[in-house]
Amino acid sequence: MTTNRKNSIRPNPSGDWPQVHPTAYVDPTALIIGNVHIGPNVLVGPNAVLRADEADSSGEVQPIKIGAQCNVQDGVIIHAFGGTKVTVGDRTSLSHGCVIHGPCAIGQNCFVGFRAVAYNVTLEDTVLIGAGAVVHGVNLVANSLVPAAAAILSEKDALKLVNTTSLVDLEFMKKIVNANITLAQGYLGIEKQKQQRFAK
Repeated sequence: MTTNRKNSIRPNPSGDWPQVHPTAYVDPTALIIGNVHIGPNVLVGPNAVLRADEADSSGEVQPIKIGAQCNVQDGVIIHAFGGTKVTVGDRTSLSHGCVIHGPCAIGQNCFVGFRAVAYNVTLEDTVLIGAGAVVHGVNLVANSLVPAAAAILSEKDALKLVNTTSLVDLEFMKKIVNANITLAQGYLGIEKQKQQRFAK
């Protein structure tokens, strides 16, 4: 976990502190607030906001959980209504400027495109949501491909997407994950170099 992020990693009003795995890299400009769990080898990019702070009637805040080897890219926003949570499975990419709002469950090896919106949804494994698409109130089965700028707002819409990802799509998703794991390791290396320099 990087240093010098006193203001970017902070508790919510209920007293929950984020939990960030030591092998994760969080950019200093990102905001990680409250009951957020970030797994191993995750990259959180500049100006991302992960905010788990809205309590239910009993005062409890459900978590935002980011699985291993995920990437939460620049300007991504993740939040949830009180009493609901967000889970993101391993090796999933949330790309620049997308919005994920709970209740939301995202499976493994998924990709959410630039400025796409996912709200009150369940995405099974290897779902690809194209840039600018809106997905609301549906369950997308594994290997669904949502075209760019599409609006998937009903189960009828969702049924049209069964088994629509291609081998090219899957290879693209894998490439994005691997590139961001390398970036996370590289930025952590820079942080270690800084710490060593200041320690002298």
